[in-house]
Amino acid sequence: MPTPPDLPQYADDMARTTNRRGFLGLGLGVAATAAVAAGPAESAAAHGRPLLRFGVIADCQYADKPDGPVRLYRQSIAKLREAVGTLNESDLRFAVHLGDFVDEFPESFAAVMPIWQKLRMPKRHVLGNHDFQMPREQVLDALHMPSSYYDFRRDGWRFIVVDTNDVSTYGNPAGSAKHALAQRMLAELRAAGKPQAQEWNGGVGARQLAWLERTLAHAHRKGEKVVLNAHHPIYPVNVHNAYNDRQLIDLVTSYDNVVAWFNGHNHAGNYGFTGGTHFLTFKGMVDTGTTAYATVQAYDDHLLIEGFGREPSRIVPVGAPAYEI
Repeated sequence: MPTPPDLPQYADDMARTTNRRGFLGLGLGVAATAAVAAGPAESAAAHGRPLLRFGVIADCQYADKPDGPVRLYRQSIAKLREAVGTLNESDLRFAVHLGDFVDEFPESFAAVMPIWQKLRMPKRHVLGNHDFQMPREQVLDALHMPSSYYDFRRDGWRFIVVDTNDVSTYGNPAGSAKHALAQRMLAELRAAGKPQAQEWNGGVGARQLAWLERTLAHAHRKGEKVVLNAHHPIYPVNVHNAYNDRQLIDLVTSYDNVVAWFNGHNHAGNYGFTGGTHFLTFKGMVDTGTTAYATVQAYDDHLLIEGFGREPSRIVPVGAPAYEI
């Protein structure tokens, strides 16, 4: 099958991307490694207060409908209220929801947005596959999003929001170029036996990829550490991954200032480390009678993730594998 015009072959697209990892020297030094290995309290003492704190929630996925075997849709109202209360008690610069704010029905947004709006800090959203309960522009309006992909800066860190629903069958109207492209991508992935060949996954198109590379290059020139936020994972290999996961991995790991890729979608959670970058899947809030969300403290040499409910707490060193605490 010919290469889709919007998503060129991985090798062809990435051949021009030289490996920049190592240029900034943002890996852990001996003293930093010792401080992080000693534990969060000792590390905090060694490096002072965190540069910033922010909150993370994934897959609230509310709907007024009967529970599934694991997903307790109506309970997301109480879970979100609890998370908002906890986050409001912390000194946070912003909070981000990693997609699937609702599960079904356009009216679901009206039930959960007033709770979300009670956060006393800037609020950021990522688009998820279940959020497409109406056309894309209406979803963006309901979530108060400036665009489906965008970036912002806080205290020397660059946060990039990626739209992994860009090329998808559910996120684009039938008959559109991106809908047709998603069908071709899905057929190719199925023919190749790829696990992410699922209707509820999507990919990142050429225009967004070009924007993403420009944004990463800008952050690199500025000496900013980067955390990317998306709905779909891209690593490790998983049934939930974005269609062009390998292409995205090659791009983000080619920059030594990219610390982590945060995502939801896989409600069980997951973690991987490759090319000096952390790939962390946060657990879904909607699953089980126990909530799941986190706060993240950013230090010069590591992230400290404090998990609530089912979400584990972790030390995430810059340039070395994370571990639970």
